[in-house]
Amino acid sequence: MKIKKTKLSGCFIIEPQVFHDERGYFFESFNQQEFEKGIGRKVHFVQDNQSFSKRGVVRALHYQTREYAQAKLVRVIQGKVLDIAVDLRKESETFGQYTAIELSAENKKQLFIPRGFAHGFLTLSETSEFFYKCDDFYCKEAEGGIIYNDPEIGVDWSFPEDELIISAKDKKLPFLKDAIIDF
Repeated sequence: MKIKKTKLSGCFIIEPQVFHDERGYFFESFNQQEFEKGIGRKVHFVQDNQSFSKRGVVRALHYQTREYAQAKLVRVIQGKVLDIAVDLRKESETFGQYTAIELSAENKKQLFIPRGFAHGFLTLSETSEFFYKCDDFYCKEAEGGIIYNDPEIGVDWSFPEDELIISAKDKKLPFLKDAIIDF
């Protein structure tokens, strides 16, 4: 497993070693010891989530506040997405900046997103199945979010705006300057 830093401190790209032969392939998708050694800290995942989305669906930019903040390890099981992590740690040199990576069933890359970040993705393929491990349980009262097209963050979704599919709830999310950020 290769673990690479991103431009955002604490956010890492994980690339597994994939073994191919005439039968197909095998890879270790998660190894607690290797993962913690690679990111330099302990993380205890307690909840796994999975979603299915159609092409053009944007699920973004979400986070949980206060003691319910979540670190996530995300990957794509089927299809292809553009995955986004936004640094919301007010004391960080990269506050308000984002990193983007294409995650797919083919490349098998994963992204580790620490607490203090917003997260979202756009389905680029006809459909996608997205899987993520979380280090805290979901808490509805701690939900937070930022509108996907906030000009201050400037995410380049590289997708036609009129083809994006965004939930009514996500269309009402605030701009970064108005968001409640309490980690």
